[in-house]
Amino acid sequence: MSNQSPLCTKSTNLKKALLWMAETLQNQPEKKRSTVLQEAEIRFDLNPLECAFLDKHFSTP
Repeated sequence: MSNQSPLCTKSTNLKKALLWMAETLQNQPEKKRSTVLQEAEIRFDLNPLECAFLDKHFSTP
């Protein structure tokens, strides 16, 4: 396994997920961030490393 951040990879699914999350949270501010995060992980078929990255950096503190 590589020590690179998932953002440094060529993962188009992760990039699509990040864009979708940003758009969804902007258009639907009432939606919980955790719900959007979980939906993105499923919708874009992210691997465990990508899911961990999103959880670490985008879940609510």
